[in-house]
Amino acid sequence: MTDLETREIEYFVAVAEELHFGRAAERLSIAQPALSKAVQRLESRLGVQLLVRSSRRVSLTPAGEALLHHGRHALNAVSAAALAARRAGAPEAHLRLVIKPGSDANLLSGILAAYARLPDARRVDILFGGATDRADHVRDGRADLALLYAPFDDLTGLDHRTLFTEERVAILPRGHRLAARDELRMADLEGETLPRWKGVPAGNDIVAGGSGPEIADVAQLTQMIMLGRTIAILPRSSVEPVHPGLVHRPVTDAPPSRMVIAWSQLDHRPLVASFVDAAVSASRTS
Repeated sequence: MTDLETREIEYFVAVAEELHFGRAAERLSIAQPALSKAVQRLESRLGVQLLVRSSRRVSLTPAGEALLHHGRHALNAVSAAALAARRAGAPEAHLRLVIKPGSDANLLSGILAAYARLPDARRVDILFGGATDRADHVRDGRADLALLYAPFDDLTGLDHRTLFTEERVAILPRGHRLAARDELRMADLEGETLPRWKGVPAGNDIVAGGSGPEIADVAQLTQMIMLGRTIAILPRSSVEPVHPGLVHRPVTDAPPSRMVIAWSQLDHRPLVASFVDAAVSASRTS
């Protein structure tokens, strides 16, 4: 069995994300030759080529892609373990919940109220994440729980419970050829340009794997749709209220979207379980 050190994984992930040894070395605050030798030693120990190097560019091999994916999760797990140990030793530990602003399906206030009524309730800090990074907040320990959309968000390493299931809608400019329709099917949208969500692998889901402009948040998406550069298929609650320049039409055969409350598979603290139970209970009565 080949044992990898955390520092080796950190070095490789930096190079794989930057695709440039100079920038990665600057990010890690080490000398570029030392970084290059460290990656070469890692390749030698694993017996596989991780990077393709040329005078102009660096690219990942399939083995490199695999190590980047799992290496990120490994680094997140180490960071989360350290934070969990510190929090477990704090007698007045409180919870951190990460959400995307405006994308709680109007459930958040009810969830917080239900949790506050529990005798063991702690303070809940609300953190705001972006369109695709909230799961990472939980994996690396910055947050204890997250409100996520499945299957859009990557739930690797997380446990979750479903709070709300909803339809998906096509978001179109008002002058679009399909804007006058009451409802749509996926076949109606063939040939349309869908966005690429920053941080979401292509092909992950119909909301993520497009070939259009790269989008980081709903504000950017709205602008690109109004310019006619793309359309999108998203959970209804994630794009409400409707922008006056756009229309939303249900896509009747698109897989449904689920809002879930998610937490680390390694986190078995009673205060986390209490919050999850309160969230599920509140979502059923809302």
